[in-house]
Amino acid sequence: MVETRPPGQAVFLDRRSRISDGVEFALTMEWLAEDWSVHMNVQTTRFGTVEVDDSRIITFPAGLLGFSSYKKFALLQPDDDGVFFWLQSVESPDLAFVVSDPSLWVEDYEATIRREQMQELNLASIDDSQVFVIINKYDRSLTANLQGPLVINLRNQQALQLVLAEKRWTTRHEIVTLAEPAQAASA
Repeated sequence: MVETRPPGQAVFLDRRSRISDGVEFALTMEWLAEDWSVHMNVQTTRFGTVEVDDSRIITFPAGLLGFSSYKKFALLQPDDDGVFFWLQSVESPDLAFVVSDPSLWVEDYEATIRREQMQELNLASIDDSQVFVIINKYDRSLTANLQGPLVINLRNQQALQLVLAEKRWTTRHEIVTLAEPAQAASA
């Protein structure tokens, strides 16, 4: 028997799944008209359980430098006006990186991608991509790793981390100097 639903009525189906290392996650599929969207509940140590639309799951087939066994990440946006995002591993709640668009911090930043890297991502046009850099706190500064940008194909959510040979960019490019902590007044 085929069940029909009026357009606009949602049907929710929950399914528990396991990924290769035994980590459990829940998938929620929502049927709306004739469009399916998949949501994943991602466990994080910073935000608890977060529901993420499947379109925000990014796959790094080669992993990230130093983290090659972690392939799937969710791009979390803490607020609508923020310039920082969390690249949260869906395989490990403890693994997350702060990322940002480098053009917000360095006006003339360019990440050169080779043709074979574009082919690896199935990237037909550079216009179909988004570049992020990993942000770190170092001493009294926030720094951006401009030498190891992340390139994401927006059409298929495949990504890779480049290693730029150009010495102009560093792994600790200062983008923000943090204020000194306020000292408590003595009595």
